[in-house]
Amino acid sequence: MKQYPHHLDLQPAAHAHGVVQLPGSKSISNRTLLLAALSKGDTLIHDLLASDDTEVMLNALQALGIKWEKQGDTLNYLVHGGDGAFPNQQADLYMGNAGTAIRPLTAALAVLGGDYHLHGVARMHERPIGDLVDALNAVGAEVEYKGVAGYPPLHIHRGNLHAQTMQVRGNVSSQFLTALLMAAPLMAKQHAITIEVIGDLISKPYIDITLKLMQRFGVHVERSGWQSFIIAAGQHYISPGSIHVEGDASSASYFLAAGAIAGGPIRVQGVGADSIQGDVRFIDALEQMGATITSGPNWLEVKGNGVLKAIDADFNHIPDAAMTIAVAALYAEGTSTLRNIASWRVKETDRLSAMATELRKLGATVEEGADYLSVTPPAEIKTAAIDTYDDHRMAMCFSLASLNGAARNGNVIRINDPKCVAKTFPDYFDVFAQIAQNN
Repeated sequence: MKQYPHHLDLQPAAHAHGVVQLPGSKSISNRTLLLAALSKGDTLIHDLLASDDTEVMLNALQALGIKWEKQGDTLNYLVHGGDGAFPNQQADLYMGNAGTAIRPLTAALAVLGGDYHLHGVARMHERPIGDLVDALNAVGAEVEYKGVAGYPPLHIHRGNLHAQTMQVRGNVSSQFLTALLMAAPLMAKQHAITIEVIGDLISKPYIDITLKLMQRFGVHVERSGWQSFIIAAGQHYISPGSIHVEGDASSASYFLAAGAIAGGPIRVQGVGADSIQGDVRFIDALEQMGATITSGPNWLEVKGNGVLKAIDADFNHIPDAAMTIAVAALYAEGTSTLRNIASWRVKETDRLSAMATELRKLGATVEEGADYLSVTPPAEIKTAAIDTYDDHRMAMCFSLASLNGAARNGNVIRINDPKCVAKTFPDYFDVFAQIAQNN
């Protein structure tokens, strides 16, 4: 992994242009690893993301008795499927701060049963999991809290699952529904399983990723709107043989925004118009702000057209990429408002509060609501030391503050604890330096 100092000073850059090859998607990588582990047969996964979060999942699967091998110096992994079971019925699993690992694993382990302890970093023990645990325990699972009720760490015992209908709230994290969907075929031996969503479902594009990947592994889910999902009895995960991990659309947002802010053109490769990731719709927001977008099946390109326009939009569907818009708003004319982003508060940190605090350091006028953020840019971006809260996306999106507004004033942007980007993009700042230039 790339080694970074305690802080990193980003010199102002007048222009941003170039081509970026994206790392693999975190969401696709960890879902694919678990599906491959639960499948019949071996799966060769191409271009898996190399990051802290995927390492957590790989280590957990190994502890559960799933064998896998990395293919030489590539990012390709051969996973030997467990055919609907994990060989080891007892394990102590360290989950770091990887929500995409702990939540689906909790559901799968609760359904399969055993003696499992799941825990992580301090922040993981502050991230809610109660809605998922409630849904599982209501149908006979035995998941016990070992600390504060509603949060990890967890102890999973062997339960007696019996119900054919499960219910889960949809307004806190879509990962709870993803977890139940991925675990449902393990329950649907004799009877179909219906999963009902209580209330509004946030981050729907992430559920779409889950459904499409499950289909790649041989399981079809019948969907009635976004409120009811039916998994027919007798379906089993079967390896597709090989599968390619798309480039990370959330990570693409930083480079695409850089092109809109500082001229471009910037092209990202590995994700494009044919992507299964909802965050690819980030380009729609940039287009509303005045950027020019072109795309192909496996690439996206952005060119800036001068000063950006302020935006007022609902970002419930792309909450991670929306953080990038909040920083891009520093370069827009007028006040930008990001709405329906309450899920920011239960991510790697309370992102609503953190974004407001750090944007104000740069001179922005910020209004923070329960589920919205309004950003009015300063006359000039100030020199600032940005705290990152052990949150990879805080570090990456605030790199954009070093672009043309800062360059005109010669201001240096300091990123504290830059190593937190290892969660999804270990060499991010090296790649960013290649496209942020003064020529």
